[in-house]
Amino acid sequence: MNAPAANMRIDADRLWDSIHEMAEIGPGVAGGNNRQTLTDADAEGRALFRKWCEAAGLAVGVDEMGTMFATRPGEDPEALPVYVGSHLDTQPTGGRYDGVLGVLGGLEIVRTLNDLGVRTKHPIVVTNWTNEEGTRFAPAMLASGVFAGVIDQDWAYNRVDAKGKRFGDELDRIGWKGEEKVGARKMRAFFELHIEQGPILEAEGKDVGIVTHGQGLRWIECTVTGKGQHTGSTPMYMRRNAGRALARVTELVHEIAIARQPNAVGAIGHIDVYPNSRNIIPEKVVFTVDFRSHVLETLEEMVAEFLENAPGVCADIGVKFKAEIAGQFDPPAFDETLLGRLRGAAERLGYSYMDIVSGAGHDACWINRVAPTAMIMCPCVDGLSHNEAEDISKDWAAAGTDVLLHAVLETAEIVD
Repeated sequence: MNAPAANMRIDADRLWDSIHEMAEIGPGVAGGNNRQTLTDADAEGRALFRKWCEAAGLAVGVDEMGTMFATRPGEDPEALPVYVGSHLDTQPTGGRYDGVLGVLGGLEIVRTLNDLGVRTKHPIVVTNWTNEEGTRFAPAMLASGVFAGVIDQDWAYNRVDAKGKRFGDELDRIGWKGEEKVGARKMRAFFELHIEQGPILEAEGKDVGIVTHGQGLRWIECTVTGKGQHTGSTPMYMRRNAGRALARVTELVHEIAIARQPNAVGAIGHIDVYPNSRNIIPEKVVFTVDFRSHVLETLEEMVAEFLENAPGVCADIGVKFKAEIAGQFDPPAFDETLLGRLRGAAERLGYSYMDIVSGAGHDACWINRVAPTAMIMCPCVDGLSHNEAEDISKDWAAAGTDVLLHAVLETAEIVD
């Protein structure tokens, strides 16, 4: 298998311009993006991506979960395609690069091959997975989970947002429900480029990170129920304060994760307080505990300890506790052959790199179950992500996409 020439690189200016043109759709309030899944902004972003793909000569297919597949044909019609991509949906206060870099980096690879007249034995497919973020419809990585057979499609269609709108209905409404059966496609490999969403690469001065493992994740949705009473007239000793229970459970989560350093993290993210009034003691709090580790045994230990101790923490102050697992996946280990191609590409191109573990979940974590998969990351400023101030440099974007280009070509096999 011939490696690409060391002088083969993407058009960094074109990639950068595309990223920022996409960012004009669903702008946030502070320079980032609010292009949540299955919104009108998501539909507009998808349409622009399809326009660019078709202009590059790609045939765009859409499956029943709304995932987009843009195919550059290979010379061998029987050869399994090499897939590359990520997601275009964002957090409510998302940045311009999370997910988008991976999708438009894949498109830039195709544009570069077109410019250079390079053909491959295997087709190359640029992918935009639906609902990676999971912020509007939980859980995250919903479409890739259905594709990998770990999430039921009907269950996914019945996910509802905060306003009670169904995923399936919203997919129909924006016009992006395709006819292709989910998971019918077979892959030679899947590559995902992403910003790190952490501070390690920048702190270490590395151009790229080669992701050897993803963290496993457990989301535990908890409901604490007390009694809503007047804040001024209810004696302290008679209160059943669900907000106080939240504070105690938050500390419990922290202690559980701290006890397992450095291979574990835990926090409470999403919180809804009822009735959420200034002068009413919280009657009910619904919140999500997020535990993560790339060591499965550690992850399971944290969940078990939490579920054993949280009910007692709440009972001690007179409130009720219940919990259910709202999202989960076990820690994946990515394909060593593909990782070797990424490392070789970085060396060939003269980019500094290091092996890292992804602290966030990605579509690659599910696809890893059905195809050889690998991830590459570029640094982001101060490790900031899921924030409108998220930032990367054009050089970082180009380095990651250059390495991706070479690894994809080595896997898709250049035809002389």
